Amino acid sequence: MRLAALLLALVLMVPAAFAAVPQAGARPDHVADRDCLACHPDQAGAWAESKHRHAMQPATAQTVLGDFGDVRFGEGAAAARFFRRGGDFVVAAQGADGRTQELAASHVFGIRPLQQVLLPQEGGRLQAFTIAWDTTRKTWFSLHTDGPVPPGDNLHWSGRYQNWNLMCGECHTTAYRKGYDDEHDRYATTWAEPNVGCQACHGAGRAHAESAGRLAATGARAQRPVPTPNRALAGAHAQVDQCAACHARRTRLVEDAVAGAPLFDQFVPDNLRPGLYHADGQQLDEVFEYGSYRQSRMYQAGVACTDCHDPHRGRLRADGNALCTACHNPTPDRGRFPGLQPKDYDAPAHHFHRGGGAGSQCVDCHMPSRNYMVVHPRRDHAIRIPRPDLSARTGAPDACTGCHAERGAEWAAGAIERHHGKRTHPPHYGERLAAARAGTPGAAAGLAALAGDAALPAIVRASAIEQLAQLDPGALPAAALRDPDPAVRTSAAAAFALRPAEERVAQLSPLLADPLRAVRITAARALADLPVAALAPTLQDRQRAALAEFVAAQQAMADMPSAQLNLAGLALAQGDAPAAEQRLRRALQREPALDAARLGLATLLAQTRREDEAERVLRDGLARAASPGELHLALGLLAGQRQRWEEAARELRAADALLPGHARVRRNLDAVERYLERTRPR
Repeated sequence: MRLAALLLALVLMVPAAFAAVPQAGARPDHVADRDCLACHPDQAGAWAESKHRHAMQPATAQTVLGDFGDVRFGEGAAAARFFRRGGDFVVAAQGADGRTQELAASHVFGIRPLQQVLLPQEGGRLQAFTIAWDTTRKTWFSLHTDGPVPPGDNLHWSGRYQNWNLMCGECHTTAYRKGYDDEHDRYATTWAEPNVGCQACHGAGRAHAESAGRLAATGARAQRPVPTPNRALAGAHAQVDQCAACHARRTRLVEDAVAGAPLFDQFVPDNLRPGLYHADGQQLDEVFEYGSYRQSRMYQAGVACTDCHDPHRGRLRADGNALCTACHNPTPDRGRFPGLQPKDYDAPAHHFHRGGGAGSQCVDCHMPSRNYMVVHPRRDHAIRIPRPDLSARTGAPDACTGCHAERGAEWAAGAIERHHGKRTHPPHYGERLAAARAGTPGAAAGLAALAGDAALPAIVRASAIEQLAQLDPGALPAAALRDPDPAVRTSAAAAFALRPAEERVAQLSPLLADPLRAVRITAARALADLPVAALAPTLQDRQRAALAEFVAAQQAMADMPSAQLNLAGLALAQGDAPAAEQRLRRALQREPALDAARLGLATLLAQTRREDEAERVLRDGLARAASPGELHLALGLLAGQRQRWEEAARELRAADALLPGHARVRRNLDAVERYLERTRPR
């Protein structure tokens, strides 16, 4: 019996033992961090204590912060045990198949305020374990605050959305290369350094380091070595874009990102979408800093990340209000920022709270924080004026009632008015975005006004265009396609995909030559359903090249099910049903709860007279669907196509119960019930 137990333990250890762990890979244009640090001791000392330096490290006695002294956490399927086996730090927990595995951590992930361990799995995967170590409270805690996630779910620690290769690696290493094999769903991931090192921001450093070495060897110290390649760190907006490569919610477009390349040539940042941001643009989901900061007046004025943050330590340049009052004070330096107003902001007359107490810090009111990953507070970088009056109209939170929740927004607005006098605020974009989200009549006109207002931040105009495309594509302003900001051009190009063919050709063709990849590929995708002959001969090669870039962008994220859905959509647009079916099936294999893929596959099967298969696909998804009402609607329509009217009525009634007020459900259900009434025996 003891021998059998030993054999079982050995079997369960096999997957970890033989998993291909990601590792360093040769980068001819990079050098080791130590070569940079040897010549830059001041920066080296600052970086040594930073989160960037500790973004990821091999799991050793020096780097592992969590308690592995045979500690148990949780119960049942969510239980885990942390212990040592020789020099290994081992986690025992249920794997994807529900069986307990004992896995040695290969790396630790992060340093404060939490640290996770990375566990190797088959297929070259590293998985971020979802029981993390709180470095402040010195205790293990679960990142799943809503309760345990079952094995096999993509949010389980062994699932796709806890996969380091897909979700984390590119921003926790230097010169990351995913190496994803789409056909076999495997990885051969490599990096130059297993942390955010010098070359992650400054660019590949070999030419710089070797020229510095040659100059030192010849004694030519008066000469400067070849500079590092990334010159984008100097200008404010280019620097913000550089940081956004990791400090943004965005989609990657390339396999190998290059430090300093234009942001929209390598990524597409998300707009102010429902579920990600509140209607007034405040952070909601884990969106990091970029989308918020692009809304701020400080961004518009040219304030760079390094004006507030030490780029090597990764910490603020001053403590408390001293950071803000370095610029916002009674005698401001208006040389660089002429819009600064002379005023004593660090005084009760301004913040009307007791000095040094809660509410007296600038960030308390202008940068409220929200916790992510349970214990990690992050401040909203829109740096906005508190508007409890606006929050009452949009449903978004506000800084005042964040502390005074028992008083309410109306009281907070009155308090501000009592201290600062009655003020008239111009309309805020949040009101119009909130109206569009709520489906308020006339909301499209408000969105069109936002889209055309050049005084607004570009991300707001891009967001308005994105929402307007869903409400009234005919109201889209064509001028947005020529906007100087790529965020607006990209959103406009996507929105114009809904316009008539002739108009698309006329308006989108110039964007095929846009200098930025995000704009080019979005325009090309919007034209993909048209025959090549619809474009002028001079544009056909550009369309082919931009479409190839679009496909490459999806392949760079092919391990994300949504990229498979995008490739399926392109195949359908080009009339390639077999390729579309392959991509839809691959998307469902990788995310069984992806309703859009399930509905798309069922529609394709029904169109090719495979109704039984289409029905199985839909019914297989009912138990796990995010929106089962949509699947019941599809089942009802499929039953109607097969003239199974009683079945159609049952499915449509189920859809109506789950999607009350859904116009298409109601219209089809009424038609089916009228037909059944007419044909029912008297």
